[in-house]
Amino acid sequence: MYYLHGTSQINDQGRLEIGGVDTKKLTEEFGTPLFVYDEALIRQRCREYVDAFRASGFQFQVAYASKAFCVKAMCRIVAEEGMSLDVVSDGELYTALEAGFPAERIHFHGNNKTPEEIEMAIDAKIGCFVVDNFSELPVLNSIAAEKRQNVNVLLRITPGVEAHTHEFISTGQTDSKFGFDLGNGSAYKAVEEASKLSSLTILGVHSHIGSQIFEVEGFRMAAERVADFAVQVRSELQVTFKVINLGGGFGIRYVEGHTPLPVAVYVKAITDAVRENFSSNDYPLPAIWVEPGRSIVGDAGTTLYTVGTTKDIPGVRKYVAVDGGMTDNPRPALYDSEYEAVLANRATEPAEEVVSIAGKCCESGDMLIWDLSLPKVENGDILAVSCTGAYNYAMASNYNRIRRPAVVFVKDGHADLIVKRESYKDIIGNDVIPERMKQANQ
Repeated sequence: MYYLHGTSQINDQGRLEIGGVDTKKLTEEFGTPLFVYDEALIRQRCREYVDAFRASGFQFQVAYASKAFCVKAMCRIVAEEGMSLDVVSDGELYTALEAGFPAERIHFHGNNKTPEEIEMAIDAKIGCFVVDNFSELPVLNSIAAEKRQNVNVLLRITPGVEAHTHEFISTGQTDSKFGFDLGNGSAYKAVEEASKLSSLTILGVHSHIGSQIFEVEGFRMAAERVADFAVQVRSELQVTFKVINLGGGFGIRYVEGHTPLPVAVYVKAITDAVRENFSSNDYPLPAIWVEPGRSIVGDAGTTLYTVGTTKDIPGVRKYVAVDGGMTDNPRPALYDSEYEAVLANRATEPAEEVVSIAGKCCESGDMLIWDLSLPKVENGDILAVSCTGAYNYAMASNYNRIRRPAVVFVKDGHADLIVKRESYKDIIGNDVIPERMKQANQ
C-alpha cells in the first residue's frame, strides 16, 4: 500500500496532493518527469535534528550532506534552518557559495580533492576540511601556507564498523576507499603527521559507517572506538579532539518493511554514547557533528511520470513504460533499490493488475519498479513514485540525450520552480564541431 509522507494526502477528487497542490495541476504546469519536494517536510526534518541536539546539551553542528540533493534553493533552506553544509566537489561548493551559504559553515569532503578545489575552498574561507588520506595532508598544508592561512581539519577514520547496508554504500569497514584505518595504525600516524604541519589545526576526527541504517548499535560502537582512539592520542601525542563527527547514514522508509527510527532516537543514542565513553575517561566532552542527507530530503521528494506504452506478455508480465527512468533515477540499476508508487490521478481506485514499471532508456536494465499493484493502467495516467528526494536528481544524467527534469518545491498550496527543465539547447550547449569538420562539409 502506498505510504503518504509529510503533507501528502488524497484530495476530494481522488488525486494525490503534495504541499496542498494537486499533482495533476503540477504536471499540467511543469510537465513530466517532474521532481516535487515537500518543503514543509524538509524543514521539519532539519528541525528534528537541530532540536534533538539542542536538547542534549552538547555543542553541535548538523551539516546537511549536499550530495543527496544540491541546488541553490536547497542550500538556502539549510542556511535558514541554521545548519551547516558538507560538500564533496568544486561544483557543490560553487552552488553553495552562489546561494549565499555562509562559508564558515561549509565542510569539504572527498577522497581526491584536487589542488584547484583546495584553493577554491581556502579562498572562500570555509570552516573545515575533512582530510581523507596521507596524500592530501601535505598538499593542503602547502596551499594553506602559500595563502598565509591556517585551516581547520577533521581526519576521516574508518573505525572497522560495518553497517548492515548495501555493499556499495557501506563505508566504515576496514576495506574502504575512504579514510585512515583505525585498526592498522594509519589513523594514529595521520594524527601524528598532521600535528606537525604548521598550517593545519586538528579539530578532531570524522567517522561514517554507511548509509540507509535502521539501528543505533553501529553508531554506539563507532563512538566507543573513536573515544578509545581519542584517549590514546591525547596521552601519547598530546592532541585533544574538540570535535567528533559521526557522519550520517540515517535511513528512511522506501517500502513496507523499512523501519527507520525517529531522529531523536538516533541522536540520543549518539549523544549518550559520546557522553558515556568520553566522561568515563575524564576527557573533555567534544562537540558532536553529524551529516544527514537522505533523511533530510529522501522522503520529501516524489517523482511524477506520465504513462506511455504497455507490453503484456501473457503468463509472464506486463510492462508499463513511463517518460523517465534511469536518467532521473539510476538507483534501482545501481543498488536494486525499491520504491512504492501510485496512480496520482486515480489514487483511490482499487488495484486490478500487477505491472512492472519500465523506463524509456535503450537499456533492458532500465526498470524502476518490479511487480507493482495498480488500477488498470491507461495511457496518460500520472505515476507518482515516492521517496525520490535523495540521490535521484543528484545522479540524473543525459543518457540517450534525455533532458533532466524540472524540480519544484511545494508548500501551503503554492509551487515554486527551483530547477528549470533542460532545453534542447542545454543538451548541445557544450558541443563543439572542429573547424576541419565544418570545412569538410562545405
